[in-house]
Amino acid sequence: MTDDEVIAAREKVNRAGSSRAARIVTGLPDRHARIEEAAIDLPGRRLMLRVHRPRNAARKLPLIVSFHGGGFIAGTAAQNDWLNSRLAARCPAVVVSVEYRLAPRHPLPQPIEDGHDTLVRLVDDAAGWGIDPAAVAVLGESAGGTIAALIALNTRKDGPPLRAQVLNYPATDWTETMADYPSIREKADNPTLSLSRLRASRKLSLPPTLDPRSVSPVKFENLAGLPPALVVTAALDPMADHGRRYVERLREDGTDARLTCYPRATHSFLSTPGLVPAARPARREILAFLRDHLHPALRR
Repeated sequence: MTDDEVIAAREKVNRAGSSRAARIVTGLPDRHARIEEAAIDLPGRRLMLRVHRPRNAARKLPLIVSFHGGGFIAGTAAQNDWLNSRLAARCPAVVVSVEYRLAPRHPLPQPIEDGHDTLVRLVDDAAGWGIDPAAVAVLGESAGGTIAALIALNTRKDGPPLRAQVLNYPATDWTETMADYPSIREKADNPTLSLSRLRASRKLSLPPTLDPRSVSPVKFENLAGLPPALVVTAALDPMADHGRRYVERLREDGTDARLTCYPRATHSFLSTPGLVPAARPARREILAFLRDHLHPALRR
């Protein structure tokens, strides 16, 4: 496919996934949260944000910056409304989902830069956004999990400081060893995420001039000093071992990391709660984890 064909196909899929009819699969937003569109101006580009807030919030709240999946070539912030609105209403928190730029026109590391720069800008204007700059977390699924993990890694030195990271079925290895994991070899023809689709994402999003280790969290030499992590995986997901191996590496380097693997769950299952019942207990686990770290006074 040409770049234009990839973009046209993406726009068609995103329109369908964001439609009212798709809510049967993607789930209804929490009625106790409101969702607004906002724009943020960064050097050389303007990004759209999908902002979820509790309806009755009267004080500054923690910030959760969220990143959708799609292999860096597809996806939209709206696909995570079911999860993000619930977190906003029940944590409570301000959940900002970033419409980061996508390949092939905007290959890596541009999506990573969009995520990091958005986080910094939000925290710098904490009062304007009604957020607590000392209570910040990142959340991402699949390729968005790559972004969230890299932000946590790259903010260790210069900040802003993070209290937690939640990585849902993350892609943690974009190097030539991306497919060298048992879960991928065993499920190469999985209809929710095939090996051919993984390879297409890598080809379209990774320019030949970029060292793939720089966007592969599991390949970083030092994973110490990171915020506590919750890594959610799915037993039927080819990417399950990407998350499992990353948790092993985090623990080896002294970072607090929890791994949960949901049976009978597929890749992207938190974006398809209408099809996969495991999405509901996973959402409860994510909510409890973020509440514990963003509202420590409420810890059970």
